[in-house]
Amino acid sequence: VQLVESGGGLVQAGTSLRLSCVASGWTFSSYVMGWFRQAPGKEREFVAAVSWSAAHTVYADSVKGRFTISRDNTRNTSAVFLQMNGLKPEDTAAYYCAASTYFSYTQWTDPGRYAVWGQGTQVTVSS
Repeated sequence: VQLVESGGGLVQAGTSLRLSCVASGWTFSSYVMGWFRQAPGKEREFVAAVSWSAAHTVYADSVKGRFTISRDNTRNTSAVFLQMNGLKPEDTAAYYCAASTYFSYTQWTDPGRYAVWGQGTQVTVSS
């Protein structure tokens, strides 16, 4: 069971990045997938989550309208994506994808509901 993130980098404010998280070794389509981020000295915070079918999504207020979460459950591709537009310096953090078996969307914002985590990818936004 493994999640591997990629796509982070150093960008200027106002630009875009697309993060990817590839899953392997398990039935990816059965899990809710989420993105969290953690800045130095701060707690890990919820960013976005998507249901197993991609029919439902939830976003943190701080990223709503700028970030879009999506997923690919096809046989040869098990991945979740985070398209980040209009990046701001306050978006600077390590970004982590995670998998959850909790199907109630009211629980998706709680990092304690996610059982599998990736190693993270750094996003740095300069002003």
